[in-house]
Amino acid sequence: MRTNGRLRAVDTLWYIGADETLTPTAPTADEAPDTYTYDPADPVRTLGGNLVMADEYPAGQFDQAETERRADVLVYTSEPLTEDLEVTGRVRMRLHAATDAPSTDWVARLCDVDTEGVSRNLCDGIVRVQAVPDEPGEYEIDMWSTSNVFLAGHRVRVHVASSNFPRWDRNLNTGESVATAVTMRTAQQTIFHDGVRASHIILPVVPRTV
Repeated sequence: MRTNGRLRAVDTLWYIGADETLTPTAPTADEAPDTYTYDPADPVRTLGGNLVMADEYPAGQFDQAETERRADVLVYTSEPLTEDLEVTGRVRMRLHAATDAPSTDWVARLCDVDTEGVSRNLCDGIVRVQAVPDEPGEYEIDMWSTSNVFLAGHRVRVHVASSNFPRWDRNLNTGESVATAVTMRTAQQTIFHDGVRASHIILPVVPRTV
């Protein structure tokens, strides 16, 4: 592991897993992948974040319950933390995924879930890929930076989706140029989390001092 800046943050891997789990323990067994359908005609709507947009889309932290109810948003959550966890620095997601489309987007979001179960967004990112349909690939999503202390009793949560509109233009899943594309199609998305393809988020964790 490497340190991240003068705060001595240590890049720490948290793995998504079966039953919507998130844990620092890597999977060792074969686990069935998760799937969802991404329809660019019905994208996930932007709700908060590090952005500057119209008043209809304010920046900042918001309760993500509405987003998390969508079938095209996968949600992975840790057990309640036994002690405070400080995350300060650049956050990344390393995703093992496949799509049946020639092009698609992968979106990841980090959230802090409080003791009442309210999930609030911290940071997110997107990567647009050209893909061989149905062939698994490994993709890294730059989720930018954050500084947050997940308090004891809180939970760490990760979203995986394929849109965050209108913050980011929709991928129409056809492989055509976004400047000239006039058609769109749905994409069948697959997210892997097994012993060989262990999808994970990389958190810059600041060690506790005694």
